[in-house]
Amino acid sequence: MSHHQSQKSKVLARVSAAARFEMDNQTDVTEFIFLGFSNHPNLKGLFFLIFLVIYLTTLLGNILIITATRVSSSLQTPMYYFLSNLSFLDICYTSTTIPVMLVNFFREIKTISYEGCLSQIFFLVTCAGTEGVLLAAMAYDRYVAICHPLRYPVLMSMKVCVCLVTKSWLCGLVNSLTHTVLAATLTLCGPNQISHFLCDIPLLLKLSCSDTSLNEAVLHAASATIGLSPCLFTAVSYILILSAILRIPSAQGRRKAFSTCASHLTVVVVFFGMANFNYDRPNVGYNLDIDILVSVLFCIITPMLNPIIYSLRNKEVKGAMKKLAGELRFSRKIND
Repeated sequence: MSHHQSQKSKVLARVSAAARFEMDNQTDVTEFIFLGFSNHPNLKGLFFLIFLVIYLTTLLGNILIITATRVSSSLQTPMYYFLSNLSFLDICYTSTTIPVMLVNFFREIKTISYEGCLSQIFFLVTCAGTEGVLLAAMAYDRYVAICHPLRYPVLMSMKVCVCLVTKSWLCGLVNSLTHTVLAATLTLCGPNQISHFLCDIPLLLKLSCSDTSLNEAVLHAASATIGLSPCLFTAVSYILILSAILRIPSAQGRRKAFSTCASHLTVVVVFFGMANFNYDRPNVGYNLDIDILVSVLFCIITPMLNPIIYSLRNKEVKGAMKKLAGELRFSRKIND
């Protein structure tokens, strides 16, 4: 028997034994077994290296963005205040999933405790919900800057910016707390396999042997309020922004106006596009590899792309990053 078959039989034996125990004794599940990447056991070393590089790139890129917006005087504006919060969110987002996944690559049976699963759901849903609302707040900032430039200092004062960021976090926290509390009320009596590399609400609902109608109703309501509403608000904001840009008489003026929102528009399209594909794609058959790939794109690749997009598309951010890198090299020379 090959190592792969032996490993798979051990996992199945443990799962079936746990399932029999749970069904016979009607007790709750105390841990879950992740099946994500189980189709490719021989590639776990390569997967570990790829996701480690992605994680370190995400951390480095977003930390540099946060540092640049703090130390550069040219980036002390509402737009970059929102950007630094977005970068902090992306760090939290990836730190919720990737470290657990990296550790599991070295474990024969990839488990997570019941409490750990609920904690992962709480932080994941908080970050995803907050990011959607924050991107809508950033769209409003761009709308005011282009459509009402003379009133911009008043409409986007620091007090207003702090209020918008705080409300974004509150929306994410309230939404996440509601889902997590409802998920904690579910009766889970086996099996305890999660066909993924992370815990998510729809995955737990599939494992429940109790009534999930309330959870599903709240999930649909949240999708409409904290998911669809920010997306529609952002879309309307950009329709108004583009119509205002098209009314600018000079081509140079139009390019300059569009360049101020190009990075944010790119991030918005990537985030909401990936979110829609992850949660609302057509359910035609089931393929574990495709499911994993889609979630990797949304939960892991998107947070890595955000600082790259802003660095490549925004001259002010590129200038601040170069200045920061120069200062770091200079301080190193002095210390040496």
